[in-house]
Amino acid sequence: MSDPVYKKIEIIGTSAASIEDAIASGVTAVVKTDAGKADWFEVQEIRGHITDGKPSQYQVVLKVGVHVG
Repeated sequence: MSDPVYKKIEIIGTSAASIEDAIASGVTAVVKTDAGKADWFEVQEIRGHITDGKPSQYQVVLKVGVHVG
């Protein structure tokens, strides 16, 4: 049995509701496009958009590890 090999995919998840929802949207997108082989994620950045003095969108930069072999 060989050791696992991964590729890292960088993605930005967004949500109007929360940071957690932004993470979930990013991970869900990777799982859909890479046949569910995503194994882990790293949060690289957290930022957001401000409208009328209030947070209106959360943006989370993620690196997602996808098993390739």
